[in-house]
Amino acid sequence: MRDPVEPYCVRMSRILVTGATGFIGRRLVPALLDAGHEVRAMTRRPAAYDGPGEPVAGDVDDPASLRAALEGVDVAYYLVHSLDDAEFERKDAQAARSFAGAAEAQAVRQIVYLGGLGEDGELSAHLRSRREVERLLAERGVPVTALRAAIVVGAGGISWEITRQLVKNLPAMVVPKWAATKTQPVAVDDVVRYLVGVCDNEAAMGQTYEIGGPDQLTYIDMLRVAARLDTGRSVPIVQVPVLTPGLSSRWLALVTDVDVTTGRNLIDSMGTEVVVTEQRIREIVPGEPLGYAEAVRRALQEDRSG
Repeated sequence: MRDPVEPYCVRMSRILVTGATGFIGRRLVPALLDAGHEVRAMTRRPAAYDGPGEPVAGDVDDPASLRAALEGVDVAYYLVHSLDDAEFERKDAQAARSFAGAAEAQAVRQIVYLGGLGEDGELSAHLRSRREVERLLAERGVPVTALRAAIVVGAGGISWEITRQLVKNLPAMVVPKWAATKTQPVAVDDVVRYLVGVCDNEAAMGQTYEIGGPDQLTYIDMLRVAARLDTGRSVPIVQVPVLTPGLSSRWLALVTDVDVTTGRNLIDSMGTEVVVTEQRIREIVPGEPLGYAEAVRRALQEDRSG
């Protein structure tokens, strides 16, 4: 059961949500509707869409399809990426250019993008791509509001599924050195709250915000908390320096249902410390974010309820 979302938007807006059936999108569409907005859910297969909002055909890899999807739209949420593709950097850049051009042509007032945390000089290929998409979306002049997050904790999210499946499937773990890297996870409920809060908000136009929960943790810390809350037991964890990203991704594919390509792209990012360095989002969307343990409890409850 999700919490109601405070309607921070100052007016009813016509909104397009790309990735409407994805991890974030399927939560965001009903939250925007609850806040009083008119929402289009963009999908490649609108006839098969059974969620809330108005289904509309569109594909970021097909520029012609974007014109109709964005017609009359005030705010467009860009929630797509190609992590499961070996050529994700090229494909994501091309899709962002197409979307920015279509948004400009349809006089969209704002694009909202969920990207990744990290200092510009220390980014992995995955995080560099997220930053490049952020830049390309703004290239055609439509104001972009970018929210940068580290790991988003919630049922169905790739990072959460890796965590849960590891602690569920393994009685003990040998982990590589990146597991001691510090990160700042954020609950999916808070991500949705922030995404709704910046909608058509003049103060947020053209701004970039870092979002995260209150806890800065290593991946080992996160595994231990998840194991305690999920299984009630402590999982022995031994850190070793010899597991390369390639070996780590194959190991993940063996013990979880995450494919090797996605696992490799995520693991490449896990060696980079990603923590929040500013809290300006709270000036736009007030409220205390959930801690990691509570985010895990909610994810487990949703997993168990199906």
